Amino acid sequence: MTELKYTEVGHVKSIRGCIVIVSGLAHCINGQLVQFGFGTMGSIIGYNEEEAYVLLIKLTTEIKTGDEVRASLEPFNVPVGDKFIGRIVNPLCEPMDGLGEIEPDAQYPIFPSSPAILERQTLHKTLETGSKVVDAMIPVGFGQRELILGNKMTGKTTMITDCILNQKGKDIICIYCGIGKARSQMARVVQLMQDNDAFDYSIIVSAPSSSPPGQQYLSPYVACSLGEYFMKQGKFVFVGFDDFTKHAWCYREISLLLGRPPGRDSYPGDIFYLHSKMIERACHYDEEHGGGGMVFLPIVEILEGDLTAYVPTNLVSMTDGQIMLDAAMFGQGQKPALDLGLSVSRVGTKVQWPIVKDLAAPLRLEYLQFRELKRLSALRSGEQSEDVTKRLKSGEILTQLLRQDKDAPVDMEALVMIFYAFTQQYLHPLTTEEIDQFQNEIFEYAKDKDQEFLTILRDRKKMDDEIESKMKDVLESYIDQLVKTRPESEEGEEGEEGDANKDSKFGRDVLDEATSKSEG
Repeated sequence: MTELKYTEVGHVKSIRGCIVIVSGLAHCINGQLVQFGFGTMGSIIGYNEEEAYVLLIKLTTEIKTGDEVRASLEPFNVPVGDKFIGRIVNPLCEPMDGLGEIEPDAQYPIFPSSPAILERQTLHKTLETGSKVVDAMIPVGFGQRELILGNKMTGKTTMITDCILNQKGKDIICIYCGIGKARSQMARVVQLMQDNDAFDYSIIVSAPSSSPPGQQYLSPYVACSLGEYFMKQGKFVFVGFDDFTKHAWCYREISLLLGRPPGRDSYPGDIFYLHSKMIERACHYDEEHGGGGMVFLPIVEILEGDLTAYVPTNLVSMTDGQIMLDAAMFGQGQKPALDLGLSVSRVGTKVQWPIVKDLAAPLRLEYLQFRELKRLSALRSGEQSEDVTKRLKSGEILTQLLRQDKDAPVDMEALVMIFYAFTQQYLHPLTTEEIDQFQNEIFEYAKDKDQEFLTILRDRKKMDDEIESKMKDVLESYIDQLVKTRPESEEGEEGEEGDANKDSKFGRDVLDEATSKSEG
């Protein structure tokens, strides 16, 4: 049986770059797909009583004045499905990796309505980003929208790629959306994901700087649609947008071609609506609607640390917190370079493991106080008091613990052991090299020594007598082993510094042992 479709026919009136002005489409709607023939497509982005404005999405042949344009009353849908996992697609969900066509499971609209409030549940599931400072002090949960801000070259993309690498084996679908990126930058992300087998659970939506403005404009919406397919199946999805600054630039260019009046920073007045209707699509569905969840980490590049610019302030107001990356800290080697004074998670500790919450609660204030004390002590001459020396030493150790190499996410179990060792002052008698060795090896050592302890820790997620006893056994055993392999000269040096660690019983035991060995 032949299916009848209502179709309108119009004609090209004029062309302004990526905008085609069409007459004759009397019943058009925003977001509607139109065909120019020979595979050239566009989407209606505005209209008035006499003409419609079409944003070119795919250009396969030259468009001329008077060309015929056909439009049906169907919304712009894109193909989605399980077979998109492991693939690189453009904003039309067409493959870009040379691995053949992708068979879709469904068609999803690009501009759907956001999930209703009554369909959502309270945020409680943790997104383990793999970044120690984020997981400990700026927790992120499924359904949350956490903004990443920073100057150029401060590690913003690394925050997203580390998070993707850390989802391996956690049954979470990851989507990386590159907007206006150079092809060389996209190639580095692809290579990183290939080297770490991240394509087993990931999708890349690529709209590089060489792609048409229409594709760059649609790319984050398409990434949301791909994620919504999995979320509505009850799965959990992580989407990283890299970055919204390029997206805003693209929309500003489109708006100026449409003749819309420019506002602040030459952006159109609806730039806030543009991002907010997309941001609101992240949520954690209640059990009645499948229980799936989606978390967004959008990136915004700022200039010279200026948080008061138009697009950053818009996005700060509509997200659930922000991660601020500081260029000065990055230049000093503190990576990731989080400014804990300006970074915040408005969801708070509701999505955090209780044990991490208890261990990390006092550390943020201690770290900020240490940075201020270090700045003031550098301005003063003369000897420092014993208390100041002790606080500076403890702050230096905490700073070292918050450092992290790129492409090396840290498991939550390792995070718990690292910060428990710090709060109990197990690490204070150790040298800088030994602390780094401890961070790199403690998780694998715990797996070999007591796998049951790690299993119990992940299941319970909170401190009890059994977990604390097992954790002490693992830490004391490892540090004892570390001290025994220490060269004699280092043991003697550590013995001379023992008075600064009187609060740690275990630290005193280690130092007494080192002192007796040096005297012997």
